Order: sequence, then structure tokens, then C-alpha cells
Amino acid sequence: MKLFSKNEVEVENTTEGELKVDDNAILALDIGTEYVKAVIAKQKKNTLEVIGAGRAHQGNANMYSGAIADIQGVTAVCEKALYEAEKEARVRSKVVVVGIAGELIKGNTTTVRYRRKDGNKPLTEQEMDLIIKRVQEKAGERARTEVALETNNPDVEVRLINSAIVSLLIDGYKISNPIGFQGSDLTIQFYTAYAPLVHISAIEKVCAEMSLDLLAVAVEPFAVCRACLGDEIDSSLSAIVMDIGGGTTDIAIVDDGGVEGTKMFGVGGRSMTHQIAEGMGVDFNTAEKIKVNMDFLEDSEIETDKTVGEYTSEGAKAVRELSRNDVAKLKKSVEKNLEVWMSGVELALEDFDVAELLPNQILLCGGGAGLSELQEKLATGDWYKELPFSRRPVVHLLESADMPGVKNLTEKKLDHSYATAFGLLRVGIDTLNGAPEKGTIRDKLSKLLQN
Repeated sequence: MKLFSKNEVEVENTTEGELKVDDNAILALDIGTEYVKAVIAKQKKNTLEVIGAGRAHQGNANMYSGAIADIQGVTAVCEKALYEAEKEARVRSKVVVVGIAGELIKGNTTTVRYRRKDGNKPLTEQEMDLIIKRVQEKAGERARTEVALETNNPDVEVRLINSAIVSLLIDGYKISNPIGFQGSDLTIQFYTAYAPLVHISAIEKVCAEMSLDLLAVAVEPFAVCRACLGDEIDSSLSAIVMDIGGGTTDIAIVDDGGVEGTKMFGVGGRSMTHQIAEGMGVDFNTAEKIKVNMDFLEDSEIETDKTVGEYTSEGAKAVRELSRNDVAKLKKSVEKNLEVWMSGVELALEDFDVAELLPNQILLCGGGAGLSELQEKLATGDWYKELPFSRRPVVHLLESADMPGVKNLTEKKLDHSYATAFGLLRVGIDTLNGAPEKGTIRDKLSKLLQN
């Protein structure tokens, strides 16, 4: 695979006519373990119009547990994906939003009870600003302690990535906007996400190498939730969002339109490929081809635009010609890996501090989510019985149609694997738009919650 350097990209663009920077365009970079995806969009009223998309395959050593391990290697792959997106969009964006994932990203919901000195005095934005800062400090110290323990580094530095208000109560009464209310006892639930500074610095370096202005960094499952909510500020969506990438699985819980928390664990699509390679005695690349063509074991007429990964005639033929013994080894390897993955899902869901029940809807996205064996395991297994579900959860594979306000104007089919990029675009638009005066708490206080 040929990687494009920045100079090569500029030369090719120049030969086709210099692409101009469009101030209305925004770029999302989803830097995954398996692929980098670049998506360019413009905002038209309440709609995000996607005008360019590109992706490029990562090198095996570029990423580690969802984080950048080789800055130069990742930069080269990003440039190739960006070149493809810009070529289709016919414009360049000067600003970029980048996703971040990995086991050291700490996203938690913190409940704070604040006793006001004068309950007869209306609550002001200045008072809310003070409360929010206190919550962020408390959550930051918690994240710093957790990361220090996991890395055995007491001096680790973390940075706030995302904040969101989950719920508000004044004197036990649930409200949407506390500004101007009177009351003595204020109870607020905040979602905050922190990342090690070393991870953020690597992302900043990649953007600098590409001459892009970093608008925002977003925790990837948080971004996917944002894409599902769209412009529905008062959405009542409740769901478990699972973003299954090459190196990690990221899980978020949305309750009544608010992000309750995010968890990550280091098992993704690559671990299944390694398991297949070991179980069948083949190399990694052969195992990957077998994995992404597994549906041909059951259905020789399967449509390529509804499958995961890149189906090739070579890969399909290799799967169809597997001996019974090899098929048995393949299925055993996949089942073994799914058992490990399901254990990670159960542990992550157990770790969420939910007051009542978990949502009964599971929304899947990411490259690994398209594997039919994984979907079947979630949809038919008994794993949910030991968790606080009221009934078996319904599993749904996210498509762009499930994300309000996203319109695909490209010639590509942007499936579930692009959900994170759509979410990053939403986060970018939120950051650019600031806080319009609409009167709801998510609008009124968004300025206070920005870094």
C-alpha cells in the first residue's frame, strides 16, 4: 500500500486544479486502529451535508489500544484518507475534529448536591459556572487517580475532553433550565471525560503535521451519541451505544437524551483476526480476509453493499474452498474470541452506575459491528440476564438514516463504520455554533461546558 506524503498530495491536487479552503466546510478525522476515515461536510440550516469521504488502512504498528503509537505513520495514513475526501469534495477544510478512544479515556457521570446559601435568590449563570468548575475539578481528580493506578505513574497529566449535563433537580423537582429558578438544594448529574495529556499531544502533533487547525477532540462513543441525537435538543433517546473498532470496544449509555457515561476495553476486531490466525495456522492477512468474508460460508448470494469490510473475489473463493476441518477451526476461533469480547461487554456494563435499569436498545457501529456472528451473539445469547435489563435488549446496526440531520451527497455508501465520523462532525458544529439563546439547558449552558 502506497502512503501519500503531504508534498505528494499537494502536487496531485495542483495538477487537477488547486483546491480552495471553504470556511463553511468542516473535517472529521476518525483515527481508528484498522482504518482512518476522513469526512468533509457543510452545514446547511439544520442539516449536515456530507460532500467528501475517504479512508485508508492503518499500519499494524501505528496504533496501540486505540491510541496513537507512531505519529509519523498515522500522519501518512491520515493524509491519504484526507486526499481521497478532498478530491471528492473539491474543497478543503481548515478546521478538524478528531476522535479519541482507548482504555485510559475516563468518562464518568458525577452527581453533585449543592446547598445554596440563599434559596430565595434566583440562580444565575455565574453561580452555575462556579458549580460546573467544581464538578470538573472533582471529576478530573478522579480520572487522574484512575489513570495513575492503571499506568503506575503518579505524575500522569489528564485533560478534560467532553462535558455534558445529564439531569438537574432543584429541591427534588426535575427541571430543564435552572437559570432564574429559586431553591435551596441543587442536584446535578454531569458527564465528564478525561484523557491522558500524552494522547492529546499526539493528536495535536498529527494535526500540526497536516497543517490543520484542531477545533475539538471528542471521546468517540460520546460523539456517536451526539450523532444519534442530532438537533433534537430535548430528545428522549435511551440506548446503549457500542462502537466496535479494530483495537477497542467503546460503550456509552444514553438515558432520556443525556449521556450517562462511557467505558472502553481493549478487545476489538483485530483480536478476532489474531484468534483466527492462531486457530487456523495462517498469517494475519489471510485471517483478515477470511474474517471479512465469513458470511460466504452461509450464503453465496450475499450482496457486497450489505457486508462488513471489503469483500473480494479472492477472499470469497478462499472461504468457500475451506475444508470442513478448517471451517470447524474457524468457527471455534470466532466463538472463543466472542466469549472474551462478551465478558468485556458484561464487565463494562456492570461498571456503569445506573440508578434504575439499563436501556433495552443496543446501537452498534464501527467496523467490527458488521460481523453477523457478533450481532447474533448479542441478540440471542443469555448474557443480559445477570445485568439490570427489564427484558432482552434489541440490537440494531446504526446507519446514516438513523442519524437525524445527516445527508450523504457523496457517491459512497457510508455505513455503520462511519457513525463516529458523523458524530465528530456534530461535535464540531456544536463548538463552532457556541450557545444560541434558545432557553433550554443544553443551549444555555453549552458555553459554560466548553473547554
